[in-house]
Parts: sequence; C-alpha cells; structure tokens
Amino acid sequence: MLEVKNVTKVFNGFVVLKKICMTVREGEFVCVVGPSGCGKTTLLRIIAGLESADEGEVYVDGKLMNEPSKEKGMVFQEFALFPWRTVRKNVEFGLEFRKIPSTDRKNLSEKYIALVGLSGWEDRYPYELSGGMKQRVAIARALANDPKILLMDEPFASVDAQTRNMLQSELLRIWKETHKTIVFVTHSIDESVYLADKITVLTSPPAKIKNVHEIDLKRPRDRTSMKFTKIRKKILREVAEEVKLQSLYAT
Repeated sequence: MLEVKNVTKVFNGFVVLKKICMTVREGEFVCVVGPSGCGKTTLLRIIAGLESADEGEVYVDGKLMNEPSKEKGMVFQEFALFPWRTVRKNVEFGLEFRKIPSTDRKNLSEKYIALVGLSGWEDRYPYELSGGMKQRVAIARALANDPKILLMDEPFASVDAQTRNMLQSELLRIWKETHKTIVFVTHSIDESVYLADKITVLTSPPAKIKNVHEIDLKRPRDRTSMKFTKIRKKILREVAEEVKLQSLYAT
C-alpha cells in the first residue's frame, strides 16, 4: 500500500531524516515513535505531500505520490477545524473542494459523523465541543474523502488521559469498520503498543529506522498484561538509548 524509499530531509544544513525506508501493508495500523524532535512529524508530512523530501520517493499502490492527493488523509494534533463552520460543514469541506454535489455531501457527512459518534451535533460549532469531540470531527473530515491511507500526527496529545484512552478505543473501532491503512505518529509508547500492528522506532537525528516491532497481541489489549508490559519496556529502552545519544551530541 505505502512505500517510503530512501527519504532524506535537510533543514538549513541539518540532516533530519536520512535514507528512511518503510513499507506499510494494506489495512495495517503502523505507529512511528522516537525521541522528541527526531523528525516523526516531518516524515509524516513528507508522506502526506505537505513537505518535499530532498532525496527519496513515496509510493502509494506502486504510484509515485510526492504531492497531496485524495489517497492520503491527514489528521493533525491541533484539530485544525474551521471555527466559523459547523461540525457538518467542517466534515464536508474536502467534499466541497472536490465539487461533490450537495446531496452526496450531506449523506457522506452524516455517515461519518455517525461513525465517530457525533450524531445530533451536526449543527454545533467547534467552540461548543470538547477536545475529544473536536478530534472526532477531524477524523470524520479525513474519512469523508475516503482516503486509502489515514495519516495521524499525535492526534490525541492535547486531550486528558481518560479521553485519550477512550479515543484510542474509538479509533480502533473505526479502523475495524473502515479497513483503512493508518500511519500514526505518537510520543506515547503505551499508546503505540495498544494501537499498532507494527511499531517503527526512529533514531535520534539524523533519523534512521532503529527497529521495527511486529506486535503480536490479540485485541482488545490489556495494558497490564505481562506481554504488553514486556513489549512496552523493550521499546522504551530503545527510545531511551536514542534520547541519551541525542543529549551527548547536543553537548
């Protein structure tokens, strides 16, 4: 479904990403973790086509896609909702841009608003919603365009812990219903182990792939189980090693 081949990114002479190669299968849920500032968001934005790589390519279904396209939907950390548009109108924004007829827009927005559990809130504005509800609207807006790949940049980082756990479970439900391919960037190792089929660990800059973990745990996952804890500790150690190296390079 998705291939990232030898992607390198340089900012002002500083190499952020170096020869990144990763493959994501159709319907797979992949999390990307690593030290703060290692380039996780930059990698996701390059996949989305919002930034260009200095070297390397991104392929979707074998087709070169280095620019934004309807095959790739993006959910940002800060919701990115239009405050002057209702829930329905926010969800319909991409459909309007694509000139989808109004009746079809209404049907699609209702479908995805229901999918994220916000039926009855269609005519509310973002200021009337909680943080968790805003992020549900952002997810519905991305899904309404029926992308092949859903790209998520720390989407639950700005909500409280209880809401975050609830949204994680809701996202897994939506993923199972839609069969979307998801690439999810997070700082939380616990979150990545709870959500992912596969976890890609990045090194400190210049970021390369340190390890890829296949998560062989049945869902729903028990965060207190020995297997869950063992995987989380292993990945935590890997990231901690890179944070330590990052500190040494900084001095």
